[in-house]
Amino acid sequence: MSTRGFNFLDKWMAEHLPDAVTDDPGTVTDLADQAMRAADKEGISADEISEEVGSVFEIILEAMQSR
Repeated sequence: MSTRGFNFLDKWMAEHLPDAVTDDPGTVTDLADQAMRAADKEGISADEISEEVGSVFEIILEAMQSR
C-alpha cells in the first residue's frame, strides 16, 4: 500500500491549515474539501487518501484542535 495519499495530506495541512484552534465543523469541512480538490489536481484520488488516513475531516479536525 502506497503512502502517497498520507504524504500529500500531511504536506497540504502543513502548508494550508490556519494557526488558529477550532472545532467548527463548517471550517473543517471547507478545509477538507480544499484538500481533496488539491489532491485531485495532483492526480491523487479521494480513495487513495481515505485508504491511508480514513476520514480527512477527522484528521483535519484533530490537527486543528491540537494547534
